[in-house]
Amino acid sequence: MKYKRIKEYILIGATLFASGLNFQSCQDLDIPPMNIIQDEEVFGTEEGIMSYMARLYSQMLIEDFRYSPDQGFNHFWLRMPLSTISGESLSLTAGQAIMEVGCWTEAYKLIRDVNYFMETLPEYTSLYEDIYIENLMGEARFIRAWTYYQLAKRYGGVPIVDKVINYPQVSIEDSQLPRNSEEETWDFISEDLDYAIRYMGETSVSGRGNRYVAAGLKSRAMLYAGSIAKYNSTILFDDKTRARLCGISADKATDYFTQSVEAAKLLESKYSLYMSGWKADDKESQYENYVNLYFDESSPENILVKTYKYPESAHGYDAYCVPRQFVGPSGYSCRNCPTVEFVEMFDGIEKDENGQLKTLDENGNYILFNSTMEYFENAEPRLRGAVILPGDYFGGESIEVRRGIYIGSVEGGIPSLLPPGWTSVYPSENIVSTPTPSSEQIPYQLPDGSYMNPCGLSGNFNAGSDPNAGFFARKYLVQTYPLENHSDQTWIEMRYAEILLNRAEAAYELHLAGETGSNYLQDAFECINLIRNRAGADMLNTPADLTSIEVIQRERRKELAFENKTYWDLKRWRIIDREQRSTTYRILNPFYAAHAGKYFLDVRTDERNVRYTFDTRWYYQQIPVEEIQKNSNIVQNPGY
Repeated sequence: MKYKRIKEYILIGATLFASGLNFQSCQDLDIPPMNIIQDEEVFGTEEGIMSYMARLYSQMLIEDFRYSPDQGFNHFWLRMPLSTISGESLSLTAGQAIMEVGCWTEAYKLIRDVNYFMETLPEYTSLYEDIYIENLMGEARFIRAWTYYQLAKRYGGVPIVDKVINYPQVSIEDSQLPRNSEEETWDFISEDLDYAIRYMGETSVSGRGNRYVAAGLKSRAMLYAGSIAKYNSTILFDDKTRARLCGISADKATDYFTQSVEAAKLLESKYSLYMSGWKADDKESQYENYVNLYFDESSPENILVKTYKYPESAHGYDAYCVPRQFVGPSGYSCRNCPTVEFVEMFDGIEKDENGQLKTLDENGNYILFNSTMEYFENAEPRLRGAVILPGDYFGGESIEVRRGIYIGSVEGGIPSLLPPGWTSVYPSENIVSTPTPSSEQIPYQLPDGSYMNPCGLSGNFNAGSDPNAGFFARKYLVQTYPLENHSDQTWIEMRYAEILLNRAEAAYELHLAGETGSNYLQDAFECINLIRNRAGADMLNTPADLTSIEVIQRERRKELAFENKTYWDLKRWRIIDREQRSTTYRILNPFYAAHAGKYFLDVRTDERNVRYTFDTRWYYQQIPVEEIQKNSNIVQNPGY
């Protein structure tokens, strides 16, 4: 007899060919090779099946701790978190906006593995109960939908491959598939997820999907598709097939938004917001609740997670992102420093008539504070849970962030340190600072005889080099001195707060479209207030307070910050090119006024003068050139 084999990709790898597809390069033999695992060994036992399924999950394209836009998925270094190209934060490595590295090849390898699983498993149905097979087939559809979602949000329409293409049984010409339309691609994702929701079970082990995880993905994916239908203006047709490769007809938006709302509703009562220790009107408990949300693996909010366990599997998020005073042996730190623009989104901070941080009084002099934290004492607790503010406590230490010590006169007030025309560095007069990163700080003697390091333990040691924005991302950080690639906290890829935000946004879009089948405005209002209540933010009084889609977008950006969601939101809303139009983000520089014994806060543009400009071509990424060279039926995206 001829032996069926689980293809070479298990032990000896597969060859990428044609449109990003894997092809078998050996012929079947009557005697099975010793280094090839037989199908019977995998699909003939539950252990073998679970091993195969575990490998599929391990290959899922998840933008987690090991993802960065310059390196792609599962990379060792994380010196450029995705948030550093979205305007949420700054990093020394992220010097400007960049085009994110794509995922075409990895995605189609996984799609082939999933298709092989789906084609082979039915041959062994007699060994298992029907419900077991149905659940596995639904799980495979979920993984395939996830993978096509990652492709669609980057490239638009892509070749839909729903079966294994084996060479030479299938000719090279027949295997060179063209791109499907973008609408067909999103519809294919929806169909796979409908199947998964129908046949997957309700429970699963950590890190694996169930029908509600599939429903959560559908709410996310269909929201993305609806946004493309409504906001995208880029159109690309395939001259041969006439498929609309980029762009979706605007009249499809309501259908996609409706699918998003209905999918989100399936998770209602199955998951809930994390409220452990949370107390009404108690900012400290609300802050602690938000911090703990990202570390409590029993959280009812967690829907899909990716687990790590040192030393088998670890990441380096802490080593790269801690404040400088926690720097480990690797020497890295401060790779995720929130911008002033991000912090200004939060409630409870005094702002001027332009909605910006108010640091100057009516005379143009700096407002003085007893501590750097005094300015933020009324901020919504979620801000403290997401961002380490200057002077706040982390790891049992006060985070000292100063740009320097002001030693000039304070009589009559301290005028702006940046007179008109000064846009790069501070004038040296009346400021004691530390000029180079290699210099040790020289303590300065204050008028009361005590000594103070000019920049503190985590201050800006080198103006023009370190992007110390005055803040550090706190979300997910372990409060310790980290070692590179030793961290193993769990990544929460999907949580119930996102589902509520998906539902609110899609419902509000349906309200704007005049859809009357449900009270969409009320639904959006209730979802947003659930989020804001937990965050300790100002509550919306009535649905009328939802005055525009921007209210929901702003809430989403605050809640999902540093979770690698904002960049994709800005892309699907088609607004990142407006936000990043030769944009230099602002930073916060705290100073200590020696003769006043108080602090003041100076807001200015990043001292490195780095400008971010998003090229509108990047709304659709470049398809790898080598894929087009191997398959002439693949049409490149516009502008490349």
